[in-house]
Amino acid sequence: MKRMVLVGALVGAFAASTAFAQTADTKKTAPKGSAGMGAQGGHAAPKSQPPTESATAPDGQIALGSVHIPKGVKADGKPLAAGTYQVRLTPQTATPDAKGQGASLERWVEFVKGGKVAGREVVTIIPQSEIDKVQKDAPPKANSAKVETLKGGDYMRLWINKGGNHYLVHFPA
Repeated sequence: MKRMVLVGALVGAFAASTAFAQTADTKKTAPKGSAGMGAQGGHAAPKSQPPTESATAPDGQIALGSVHIPKGVKADGKPLAAGTYQVRLTPQTATPDAKGQGASLERWVEFVKGGKVAGREVVTIIPQSEIDKVQKDAPPKANSAKVETLKGGDYMRLWINKGGNHYLVHFPA
């Protein structure tokens, strides 16, 4: 009898996870393990709908501003040391395309220090009109940025608010 209950529970959990995986938001704004309340300041990962296809992102390369990364992280799988960087959005789209995202809403940003690119990472671009559907935390003020450590200290999020768009970058610590 115990085996039957255990098997039934496992089959039910598998079926539910499969159904959830088919409808879940799989874009890169929520690294695995970052859902829920964060250990430092109650920061939560996105929990809602991705931006619609009609959302637009700026064309070409633009400067997003200067940010201070308080501790070393991994950017594109390579170490990015703590420090202050100029962040610029590149015209290069991230591939493979994230499910549910418009082609131009997943792009690469570069972290520049001393005139040289020190690292790069994928950024998700979310229009101001849709940020409340994607992110529940308080955004940074216009033309500013904030860096937050997410749940358990496993991830760090860079959130830039510039020109009517929000730019979210997630780094593994």
